[in-house]
Amino acid sequence: MTIRLDDQIVDPVTYATPNRYDEMFAAMRRDEPVRWTEPVGYRPFWTVTKYSDVLEIERQSHKFLNEPRLTLIPVQEEERRARAGSAKLIRTVINMDDPEHRAHRNITQTWFLPKNLLKLEHDIAELAREFVDGMDGFGGKCDFAKDVAVWYPLRVIMTILGVPREDDVKMLALTQALLGSSDRELSGGKTDAEAKQAAAEEFFKYFGALSAERRKNPTNDLASVIANATVDGKPIALFETLSYYLLIATAGHDTTSSVVAGGLHALLENPSELAKLRQAPELMGGAVEEMLRWVSPVKHFFRTATADYVLRGRQIRQGQALMMCYPSANRDEEVFDDPFTFKIDRTPNAHLAFGYGVHQCLGLHLARMELKALFKELLGRVDAIEPADTPAWVEANFVSGLKRFPIRYNMKARAA
Repeated sequence: MTIRLDDQIVDPVTYATPNRYDEMFAAMRRDEPVRWTEPVGYRPFWTVTKYSDVLEIERQSHKFLNEPRLTLIPVQEEERRARAGSAKLIRTVINMDDPEHRAHRNITQTWFLPKNLLKLEHDIAELAREFVDGMDGFGGKCDFAKDVAVWYPLRVIMTILGVPREDDVKMLALTQALLGSSDRELSGGKTDAEAKQAAAEEFFKYFGALSAERRKNPTNDLASVIANATVDGKPIALFETLSYYLLIATAGHDTTSSVVAGGLHALLENPSELAKLRQAPELMGGAVEEMLRWVSPVKHFFRTATADYVLRGRQIRQGQALMMCYPSANRDEEVFDDPFTFKIDRTPNAHLAFGYGVHQCLGLHLARMELKALFKELLGRVDAIEPADTPAWVEANFVSGLKRFPIRYNMKARAA
């Protein structure tokens, strides 16, 4: 049975099948780059697939708002939330528009600036070393996605937040329930909506207790900053406080985990690029940027037009939503030479994996630091490495990456 294009655009399976996604969106960029889309079970929207069009929207945050619609949510789930009295599962800086957005972003902005992150560089390098060392215990074979890629960025962000290591398993399980519940293998028998709701409630319960403790006994971690945050001299509301924790705890590691696994997969699929990086470690910065472009873990965000607007000849009406497709923009043939080839020395490489403009990812500098540290350690310790079995991707249309990536490898002896 042929699936309608509009339904393929929202189908989580599309995002777990990279070749299918690339072929479909390449055709849309060529034939209908701004497409009115009416998938079954969702409110209609415009699908925006070209790099320049995504930039045009991102640059005009006063004309295209994050609220009220930020991501793909089925109508049935929207109606359920409305009946429950809450239109949103969480409300964070990525939901907000200025000036509220700027005020809440400023709460943690300083923490994620390069100057402040320098003091974490040693600790992040030590964590990278720890997790690569851990590969020695797997006997030369592991599932890199499950055994390494998910845990390293998780521990980094939990260290910054002040979450104890013994709670990492809980934090990972809740993150996967929140962001990967559309995957039939990961759902645990719950519907997507049920899994997300339960995970959000558990996150709120956990961080509610942590926040209360940090208000009584503040420390120098990010949890204390959020717990004691004020806007215009007043403490931020409880819902926004707990949502802030949830955002940092999930987005702060899940997207980076996807790039860790997807970046290694790309290197193994392109052995000449891996050899080039081994021979010229100074190319690591460029290699990380290409990994980010290649993986593009955030698949979309929505914006809503505040007034009628013409985009690439299409009439956008006030109140209509636009879905910005970042992986598609990062494969745009008009911007990236040979976009379906992985090149660690690609230049220029102004990808949109972190978004653009006032809503650009808060943790982009941290993610780059983590990726450089891990791949420097990995390539320094692993002699030979190759896929051991077929990889698999998460079935999710918002944030996704590899869920299985079996590899085999030989480890060098640890330098004294």
